[in-house]
Amino acid sequence: MASSLIRCLCFLGILLLSSKGSDHKIPPTQKQCSDFQNANLLRGTNLKVQFLFFTPLDPTCGKLVKESNDLQKFGFNISLETKLIIHGFRALGTKPSWIDKLIHTLLRVADANVIAVDWVYGSTGVYFSAVDNVIKLGLEISQFISHLLVLGVSESSIHIIGVSLGAHVGGMVGYFYKGQLGRITGLDPAGPEYTKASLEERLDPGDALFVEAIHTDTDNLGIRIPVGHVDYFVNGGQDQPGCPSFIHAGYNYLICDHMRAVHLYLSALENSCPLMAFPCTSFKDFRSGQCLDCSHPFQHSCPRIGLLEQGGLNMEKPPKEVKVYLMTTSKAPYCYYYTLVEFHLQTVRNKNTNIEVALHSSNATTPIKITIPKFQLFGKGLIAHSTPHCHINQVLLKFLSSKVWKNDKDPIVKFCAIPLPANHSTKMWCVSESMTLKTDKITYANLEIPCT
Repeated sequence: MASSLIRCLCFLGILLLSSKGSDHKIPPTQKQCSDFQNANLLRGTNLKVQFLFFTPLDPTCGKLVKESNDLQKFGFNISLETKLIIHGFRALGTKPSWIDKLIHTLLRVADANVIAVDWVYGSTGVYFSAVDNVIKLGLEISQFISHLLVLGVSESSIHIIGVSLGAHVGGMVGYFYKGQLGRITGLDPAGPEYTKASLEERLDPGDALFVEAIHTDTDNLGIRIPVGHVDYFVNGGQDQPGCPSFIHAGYNYLICDHMRAVHLYLSALENSCPLMAFPCTSFKDFRSGQCLDCSHPFQHSCPRIGLLEQGGLNMEKPPKEVKVYLMTTSKAPYCYYYTLVEFHLQTVRNKNTNIEVALHSSNATTPIKITIPKFQLFGKGLIAHSTPHCHINQVLLKFLSSKVWKNDKDPIVKFCAIPLPANHSTKMWCVSESMTLKTDKITYANLEIPCT
């Protein structure tokens, strides 16, 4: 009895203290925001999934979806596209450093619902343990999507963006829905344990109506085989410019190439300059100017990284596992424009003719070397430049004479250039007269490529 009286008096005192000087105002309710979990090596392998919903009104506040009716309370719009972001292996059990920016960017540039899948617990510790969790995670995400479908969301409006191991999780989900989801974007899909995996176990073109993958680390952490309708092999798929090439750079040396796919995708969403790619048999053939357009197999529509429908391909049903190539700069916005340059010798030479060529603009352009093989009259190559074609007004040419050959005559050449992608209506521009190139001396010529 005495203890009950004490508790009542204490409770009364708390009420009096809380109301004193407050004019009986009710304190404002704080908004409930949730964030990614943090795990550690000892408790990181148990799968503990969270679905965090974000809206444009407050892109920093994740709303934790626990019940099927939570989405409606949070303002989920069934008429919009739904984008699910799935991260990959988290060695240290921490929130991905890039995910906030991707969420904010998607909310800004796309009229869509954005949901982040937090599986930090199941992705931490040993990589092979995280791989073991992929099927279970795929089932949980599939169950979550089934709730969306009950709300009235269409399968074709769902876009999964999976990073590294998350790309194969997305493929697993797409497999469970028999390839009827709208789109899957794989950002450098993981390679270890997946290069020789079956189609049911990894991302493949049958997992969605349109599957694309951006490959940036095929010689290490990323998968080296095509896994989508369109597979972008950036700078050949490995050794990205600006990434450290020596192991003393530590963790950045291990992860820089792999994570470049995420930063390229972010840049493509944020910027208007195109990250356009070309189908080709190899990166070497692309750089040597062997692949000038997208007529085959894309019917003259070149794919672009970003949110364009089917990557910008103007075709009803895209072909599968097409390797496409592009080059990038070392930092954002990463995009290059391409110009094919050609040289025509006036007379045949009995030795190789090496010519250095650079396109001049307000931004410096790295010169390339074109070789016209001996006993041939023609040579060509591809120049990548960060300035649009019509802003380039001059070309710099230099004949690189071999010291082995004495009395080497200066070649007389005709120079031509054409912006890429080229098609039947694209005109090649040529200098009006042939030029004599002096040994190791720069020769200038005006360049007149119109803006498109």
